[in-house]
Amino acid sequence: MPALTEPKLISGNANLKLAEAVARRMSIHRGSAVKLVDARVERFNDAEVFVEVHENVRGEDMFIIQSTSRPANDNLMELLIISDTLRRSSAGRITAVIPYFGYARQDRRTKARTPISAKLVANMITQAGIERVLTMDLHATQIQGFFDIPVDNLYASPVFALDVRHHFKDCLDDVMVISPDVGGVARARELAKRIEAPLAIVDKRREKAGEVAEMNVIGDVTGKRCIIVDDICDTAGTLCKAADVLMDSGAAEVHAYITHGVMSGPAVERVTASKLKSLVLTDSIAATPEVSAAPNIRIVPLAPIFAQAILNIWGGTSVSSLFEHETLQPLYETLYS
Repeated sequence: MPALTEPKLISGNANLKLAEAVARRMSIHRGSAVKLVDARVERFNDAEVFVEVHENVRGEDMFIIQSTSRPANDNLMELLIISDTLRRSSAGRITAVIPYFGYARQDRRTKARTPISAKLVANMITQAGIERVLTMDLHATQIQGFFDIPVDNLYASPVFALDVRHHFKDCLDDVMVISPDVGGVARARELAKRIEAPLAIVDKRREKAGEVAEMNVIGDVTGKRCIIVDDICDTAGTLCKAADVLMDSGAAEVHAYITHGVMSGPAVERVTASKLKSLVLTDSIAATPEVSAAPNIRIVPLAPIFAQAILNIWGGTSVSSLFEHETLQPLYETLYS
């Protein structure tokens, strides 16, 4: 049964462009104008976050669109303070739409005397008054269990499958999906299944965190158009090394599909100079000017899937239906016609 109130969007400063795109898509889906709530999210001189909402939100179904990307702490505090503002303004329900969930890589204790920061952040989000979370491609799916509120974890693989089928339609038989490590096999297998392609694995061994000592390809990639699939690209060092190993193993060309383009430090420079023919990122994290200008980096929009997911949550219908090709294809028809 649809809610009686209207879905209302509010955004922090992390990815305002995506928030505005989601509002436009919701306007198209609903046939009526949807705009971001008039608010200001600013800093005092000492960098404290200040939020003021200029519209009545009493009893409304509120959706905060805010990735906790770089600067992670600032954007996280914006999310929490926006939620507190809405709660104290008597909003009916508050949903956090977090396209990129920062701190997700700290989902377990890797050694003695280290934190589980993902759980701490989950606690903070819940205590701020947020009643539901909508996110995409959590680094570890068990993070959903860190929350005591519902979590809808969307996947980029259905969108990537549409993109691959569109851009490789004349050579789909030559495509092979690559997992950059053993831990990412499930993610790579999901895409491989959707495009009916074989799967291979790059086995990497680390001597210490952030440094790969050795890489080996498990599977025959000779003559294949290899597509590396992963959830996060940070400094791009491992990704570019994987591309080198695949080309040395006989691959015809190497592409990469990454959900969250953190792209810190020398990442863009490495990708531009690498053997990667293309790197496809989503806009879960706002692209820097360097990323936008890179000749072999392309951005896939998430606004269509997030807009429909928000409408499904508001209307009380299935979010998991967006994992199906039949549901997703019409949302991206203009892009992949």
